[in-house]
Amino acid sequence: MIEIVQTGPFNTIQDLGRPGYRDIGVSASGAMDPLAVRIGNILLGNPESAAAIEVQTFPFKLRFAVDADFVVTGAESRPRLTGRTLSPWCTHRAAKGDVLEIEQPRRLARAYIMVAGGFDVPLLMGSRSTTLRGGFGGNCGRPLTAGDTLPIAAADEALPLPKGGISVIEPEVALRDLFLEPIDGELSVRAIVAGEHELYGADADRFWSQAWRISSQSDRTGYRLSGEPIKPGVPVEMRSHGVVPGVVQVPPGGEPIIQMSDANTAGGYPKIAGVIESDLWRLGQARIGSRVRFVRATHAEARAIEQAVTRYVDDVRRTAAMVKRALGVIG
Repeated sequence: MIEIVQTGPFNTIQDLGRPGYRDIGVSASGAMDPLAVRIGNILLGNPESAAAIEVQTFPFKLRFAVDADFVVTGAESRPRLTGRTLSPWCTHRAAKGDVLEIEQPRRLARAYIMVAGGFDVPLLMGSRSTTLRGGFGGNCGRPLTAGDTLPIAAADEALPLPKGGISVIEPEVALRDLFLEPIDGELSVRAIVAGEHELYGADADRFWSQAWRISSQSDRTGYRLSGEPIKPGVPVEMRSHGVVPGVVQVPPGGEPIIQMSDANTAGGYPKIAGVIESDLWRLGQARIGSRVRFVRATHAEARAIEQAVTRYVDDVRRTAAMVKRALGVIG
């Protein structure tokens, strides 16, 4: 078990989400940076969907009530265990009474804490993720608060972790050649043209050419973007239709909204583009106030990038398993 010592608003329990229930109005939710959760769980020997703590307001502190292996991934948050600075993206062992501290990251937005076995909160519709607007999942459907205690599920003892830990080159570095480098601080994300793109005529070109700022009216449901508004050539009225994370909608005001992890299940705003899935984790790490520029991509490009990310995850999985097997043979 762990105890939350210090936290801010909106820090929650998340896993890889609960897909399959959008038809009854239930958002998938899940981590804003699912790649960080997958890699952390692989290093610990957990199922990739094991529940983690998503930290987006800092500082954050928790106390271990039992000995436990853990890992911190995501943003560069300079984790410390009872005063000792730790390497991120690496497994560590905590003793009963140790305090883990997560500071404000130097950059990026969200850090993730995973423990061997995963956090044992109730499973609801196949997921332990928190859905804040619905008030369910995770830790009683609400953000974590000081004094909360979270049970830890029993970890798999078959393949032990080395005392020095297992570390990995984080995705941002390992996959650097796949992703567009920020230019003048602007995050470039690839997107595919969506159904109502042609309604915007010349304004559609401005959607792609200008840099948009993530406004303060952004959250896990969606990023509202500030910039020169874009408008359709003629007024348009649409019936509500299904939407998913990554869809970029344009409300009447002309400033786009990117649907994120807690995306609405349906909406009637026109869709101008859809961010490719492999770039969504990078958006999930973008801070309020940062700038985003969309880059047109094809389905073939999106598929090739997805395959490369899959190869990276597979390589991490094979390497972690190889190290643990070697430990089992040697020790």
